[in-house]
Amino acid sequence: MIEDIEGIVVSERSYGETSKILNIITKEHGVIGVMAKGAKTMKSELRSVSGKLTYGTFHLYYKKDKLSTLTGVDVKDSFKNIKKDITKITYASFLLELAEQVMKQSYRDGIYELLISALMKIEEGFDPMVITDILELKYLDYLGVLPVLDACSICGSDHGITTLAADKGGYVCRNCYTNERVVDEKTIKLIRLFYYVDLAKISKLDVSSKVKREIDDFLDDYYDRYTGLYLKSKSFLKNLNQIS
Repeated sequence: MIEDIEGIVVSERSYGETSKILNIITKEHGVIGVMAKGAKTMKSELRSVSGKLTYGTFHLYYKKDKLSTLTGVDVKDSFKNIKKDITKITYASFLLELAEQVMKQSYRDGIYELLISALMKIEEGFDPMVITDILELKYLDYLGVLPVLDACSICGSDHGITTLAADKGGYVCRNCYTNERVVDEKTIKLIRLFYYVDLAKISKLDVSSKVKREIDDFLDDYYDRYTGLYLKSKSFLKNLNQIS
């Protein structure tokens, strides 16, 4: 029996000379493996709808915990603007890999929807670094290691917040401050806003380069310290940011 399952292609690999195996993040079933028979042949209807970043309703012979079989796709969005830009592609690839890893550790409602919202915003032209940082921060909640962003992570005071430090677990107040790197006051305010903002409803983003870099550096350090995730696409992102 064919099921209609909403999802997005995270990755693809060749299977034999003519077919592909796809990894798809789905709304209903988490991450699933799907066989796209004949998808590499020129005449196949699956050729153009089985690539990475294809977002839509997948018609599948679904098999739980086994390889499902793809029969067709109703495409919702192919993210054409992202695919035209190497920077956007790099960020999108990282988000796909991140969402896949988070979903494997904690399959809960919201992970898929946040991913789609983030990709949509990048497709619309919003700053991919800022959108990525927002998603990374929100996903820390699903991983159970959210930083303390409403009080000092050391003493619990909500007064005199001076900086943000990954090794201290979040905010640091002036009484607990020792020699941590001091970040911009806007960085302290914005990172908390990033956690609470509704990604899907963002209509304007105005973040300085300094603040973007400070939030990004904090999240990189925080992920390395507390999540245990290793993402291949992260190194591409770092190289890209060093160039830019």
